Amino acid sequence: MKRLVMIMLVSLSVSGCAFNSVLISYPSQIAPIKAALNRPTTSPIYHQLDDKINGADKLLYAQEAGRVAQIGGDFSTSKGYYDKAIDAYQAFDEQATLSISDTGAKASSLLINDNVIPYRGPGFERIMLHQYQALNYLFSGDSEAALVEVRRSNQLQSSEQARYQKSMQGVQSMANGTIDAEINKLGQAAGSTTSSFLNAYSYYTTGLLYELFGEANDAFIDYRKAAQITPNNPYLQQDLVRLAKQLSMPQADDFVRRWGDANPASAGQGQVVLLVERDFVPEKQSFTVPFSIHGNWQTASLATYYPDRSPVRPAQINGLGRRLTAAPLANIDALAITALKEALPAALFRQAARIYAKSEMARRVRSDSKKANNQFDAAALAIQIFNVVTEQPDRRSWLTLPKQAQIARDYVDAGRYAIQLDQGQAQTIDVQSGRTTLIWIIDTGNYTRFYSIII
Repeated sequence: MKRLVMIMLVSLSVSGCAFNSVLISYPSQIAPIKAALNRPTTSPIYHQLDDKINGADKLLYAQEAGRVAQIGGDFSTSKGYYDKAIDAYQAFDEQATLSISDTGAKASSLLINDNVIPYRGPGFERIMLHQYQALNYLFSGDSEAALVEVRRSNQLQSSEQARYQKSMQGVQSMANGTIDAEINKLGQAAGSTTSSFLNAYSYYTTGLLYELFGEANDAFIDYRKAAQITPNNPYLQQDLVRLAKQLSMPQADDFVRRWGDANPASAGQGQVVLLVERDFVPEKQSFTVPFSIHGNWQTASLATYYPDRSPVRPAQINGLGRRLTAAPLANIDALAITALKEALPAALFRQAARIYAKSEMARRVRSDSKKANNQFDAAALAIQIFNVVTEQPDRRSWLTLPKQAQIARDYVDAGRYAIQLDQGQAQTIDVQSGRTTLIWIIDTGNYTRFYSIII
C-alpha cells in the first residue's frame, strides 16, 4: 500500500505545472476568458494567464494570451505573447534528445493521462500563430516584419504536413472499431476539409499582404492556393481574375469566362478589404472506448467534437453605399476537427499503453494483497479510485480562435463611412483614393470589434 501511494504521488508530482489540465478540463479554465471577451472591457484580461505561461503548457497559454490581447486591440502586447509561443515551438523543433522532464511527463502519462504531456499543438495552430503575428506587425505599422511572418506561415503549411506524416508512420496500423467509427464521424463533421494543414485563410492573408506591398506574382500564387481549398468564394475568384489580367497570365481569359470580369476602380475611389472572424472554435468533448485486457473489459476516454449544426451567418456589411455580403473563406472549426481526426490513432496508441500499465499495476496489487492474506483489499480499491479520477481525455486546444473566417472586398468613393456588421453599432472608417483600407472585424458572438488601417 505504501509503495502504491508513492507511485501515485510521484506520478502527480512529475506533472508539475501541467496539473491544472490533469484533473480540471482545459475548456473550463478558459471559459471565463471567453466570457470576458464577449462584453466590452477596458481591463487587460490576458494577465489572468500570465502565471500559467511559466508551466508545462506555456505554449498553449501564450497563444491564448496573445490572441486575447489581439482581440482587445493591444497588438504590441500580443506580439510579446506570440513570441513566447513561437520560441516554445522552436524549442520543440530543436529538441534532439528527450530531457528528463519530458521523459518524466511521458512516463507519468502512462499512469495519469495525456494532459501531463507538454502541449505541442496541432500544425494548423502553429500556422495561424504566424498569420496572426503578421497581422500584429501590420496593424503596428511594421510591414517588413509582417511579410517575414506570412512567409513563415506559408512555409509551415508544407513542413507541418511532413512532420505529421512522419510521426504517424508507427501508429497507422492501430485498429479499433470504435476509433474507426469516431474517425468517420469526425470526417463527416469536418465536411470537405481533408487536411488540417491547408488553411485558405492563411494563404489569403499571405496573398493579400504580398499584393498590398507590390509583390503581385507571389500574391497570385497564394490566392490560387486559397482558391484550390475554397473554390467557390466569389471575392477570391475576382482577385484571381484581376491579378491574372494585371500580370498577363495565360489563365486570364479562362478565369474571365468562368467567373466574370473584374471591375476596376474608378477615379477617386479606394479599395476596402474586410477580414471578418465570427464566433469561437468549439471545445473538445469526450467519448468512451472499450478495451479488453487480461480477459477483463476496460474503458478509456478520448477527446472528440460533438456535431455542430448551427451555421455561421454570412456577415452583412452596411454603410459603404451598398450592402456587402461576406463570403466564407475558411472554417477553422473544421480544421480543428480534422486535426483531432489526424491525431486519434496516436492518442489511441498512448491510451492502450496507459490502460495496460494501469491494469498491470492493479493486477500486481491484487496479487500482493492475496499473498498477504488481506481480507480488505484497500490497495486494489485505492488504485481503482485513482484510475477513475485520472482517466481524463486531453481536451486542450487553442480556444480563442474564430470558428469561421469570411472576406469581402469592394471599391468605394474616397471619404468617411460609418459601417455596421449586420445591425450592430456603427464604426467610422476612412477610405482614400488609390489606397486600400483593410478592416479586421472580430465578432466573438455577443460583441464585435473593428480595427482598420490604410495601406
